[in-house]
Amino acid sequence: MKTTALYLIPTTLGDTPIDRVLPSYNTLVISDLRYFIVENVRTARRFLKQCNKEIDIDSLTFYELNQHTDRQHISEYLKAIRQGHSVGIISEAGCPAIADPGADVVAIAQSEGIKVVPLVGPSSLLMAIMASGFNGQSFAFHGYLPIDANERIKKLKQLEARAYNEDQTQLFIETPYRNHKLADDILQQCKPQTRLCIAMNISCDDEYIVTRSVKDWKGKLPDMHKKPCVFLIYRG
Repeated sequence: MKTTALYLIPTTLGDTPIDRVLPSYNTLVISDLRYFIVENVRTARRFLKQCNKEIDIDSLTFYELNQHTDRQHISEYLKAIRQGHSVGIISEAGCPAIADPGADVVAIAQSEGIKVVPLVGPSSLLMAIMASGFNGQSFAFHGYLPIDANERIKKLKQLEARAYNEDQTQLFIETPYRNHKLADDILQQCKPQTRLCIAMNISCDDEYIVTRSVKDWKGKLPDMHKKPCVFLIYRG
């Protein structure tokens, strides 16, 4: 690597072999880096070893960035770049800065004129849209819906209305152990003709991506307990 930059390094979405979803170029980039901003140091170390067994993990510097990180300290994580060393951001799954705290680091880098390089890798959101059969020209991702039941139902109805009024695909996710509760709410609250796509364990051996109308989903929901899912709704 000749240019000092902030590299956004995608990871696998599950126990998928590295070479199935990540190009070899990523490994070349990773092997040259000595500074990493990660969500979890332990899993990041394991991922790097999977990419290149020859990497000297103990020689690397890791900065942890997650929900417990004081946002006032994030700028310090880019100190190495300011000194001429490239830095990589590694998410826990998928692409950094997409539904991921890495976006805060990227924003600082952009504001300082630091070169930002996104590497190719799997995005569960884009892959779900690709396989859903829904509108790929206009879509919106809403992250996690409210935990409070009444607020969640209100939000679902708002998103369903947008799907119809704006001809727009609506995407959202849930904490894996609450997947079934969210799916039940969708089946109970949305119109029978509204289409729901459940995209689960994307890119893994047991990948499941199925689209049906709300009416046709009833009594046919898959086992989603503790499995990463993307939910998509679109007009019927």
